[in-house]
Amino acid sequence: MAIFITFVTLLILTFARTEQRANFKAKSCQDWLLDAIGLCFQGILIPVLQIILIYQVYQHFLPESRGILNLHPLLAFGLSFVGVDYLYYWNHRLLHSRRFWRLHLVHHTMTERQVLGTSRNTLWTSFLIVYLWIHALFIYLIQDANIYIIGVTLTSILDLWRHSEIEPLPDTFLHRFLSPWLILPRDHAWHHSRESMGVNYGANLKLWDRWHGTNYDSNTTPKALGITTNLTLFQKLMWPF
Repeated sequence: MAIFITFVTLLILTFARTEQRANFKAKSCQDWLLDAIGLCFQGILIPVLQIILIYQVYQHFLPESRGILNLHPLLAFGLSFVGVDYLYYWNHRLLHSRRFWRLHLVHHTMTERQVLGTSRNTLWTSFLIVYLWIHALFIYLIQDANIYIIGVTLTSILDLWRHSEIEPLPDTFLHRFLSPWLILPRDHAWHHSRESMGVNYGANLKLWDRWHGTNYDSNTTPKALGITTNLTLFQKLMWPF
């Protein structure tokens, strides 16, 4: 519910901006369909797969391991929000490698910062993102996974926010407080920039990009976002098959 409320709130705040209303009107039918299908796939089908299918797979192959981890709530949250975030950092960099870029390039066809494009992807990409497998595994292994799930929810909320243009203004207290450690929408915009896509791979924390030399900080927004392709809607959904 918190994720849905965040999505609707960001959508309303985005639509309230005159420039974004113009972008909505100019958006092609193909992009509307691509974003809608992506949101339904990653927002509905993937969670169902985690709960029903993937969870059952672990239950079948690891029948004695259910609930074996008795973690302190802070450790469970840290595992979800920090530990899995580091795994995602490398997962994301792998998707930018020459071998897997074809599966990820559709996500980079967004030319505007809009929450609607958060889940724009080829359908196959979802099965290569670490969240699908690792969250179901830890929810299965942790004795009381409620706090872990709170971390998952917060990560999902930040993912929606990161793809929007709703952010604290530079030089405000909120910006000064969040910017040193959290990936903000402007940081992620530089990841989608035509000028420099090889930066800011992290989801939650800037720490990983700083450690591995891929961090880029700027108080300005990139001039242009996204790449252009000649792929049809069907190709964008099923690429590379």
